[in-house]
Amino acid sequence: MMNQSLYNTDFYGWVNRQTELLRAGNLVAIDIENIVEEIEDMGKSLKRELESRLKILFVHLLKWQYQPSHRGNRWRYSIEEQRAELEDHMKDNPSLSSKLPEALERGYRYAINGAAKETGLSKDTFPAECPWSFEQIMDNGFFPEIG
Repeated sequence: MMNQSLYNTDFYGWVNRQTELLRAGNLVAIDIENIVEEIEDMGKSLKRELESRLKILFVHLLKWQYQPSHRGNRWRYSIEEQRAELEDHMKDNPSLSSKLPEALERGYRYAINGAAKETGLSKDTFPAECPWSFEQIMDNGFFPEIG
């Protein structure tokens, strides 16, 4: 009962307590139920981060393609930064590659709304489905053109 109470009132304290118990090998005293839940949440968080980074990259690529008059180094650097962060995220979490198809679809779907909001263009301006492969969007030489 102490684990549950600490979990609800002092999460940081709970984490430290669980760490101590695990290091001591006191598996009987650990809060298995909440540890499992937290580990599952960490996995979901890593997947959401992948989708979020893809969304940001897609928004910038759509803006690049559909607002050529606004292109500049700032947009180029933002695209390059997202590519680098995505590359690092995938290297740190290679099992996420199995989630790429779903993450690409979700990230792009969210990006359409973001690009419409940021450009003032109608959502119908943009392709309904992602026009690029993961390899393309991660290629530092790839910057989409109209057409």
